[in-house]
Amino acid sequence: MALRIRLARHGAKKHPFYRIVVANSEAKRDGRFIDIIGTYDPNRNPAAIAIKQELLEQWQSRGAKPTATVASLLKKAQAVG
Repeated sequence: MALRIRLARHGAKKHPFYRIVVANSEAKRDGRFIDIIGTYDPNRNPAAIAIKQELLEQWQSRGAKPTATVASLLKKAQAVG
């Protein structure tokens, strides 16, 4: 089972809100996930990124790899915070 850290879309039409989740790589985008480790709200100015750092480190130590989009969000979050 390959674990991925990726975005799950929520919110209304044209007003997205994303959860940063740990999921099996074969699961659907908004389907089953294992854990929620943060949120991303692109509607705010500037975009709001909230990440539970201890959960992120825990899942990465277990072998979960972020997608390209989540990796760029993590990089932005570390630069800001």
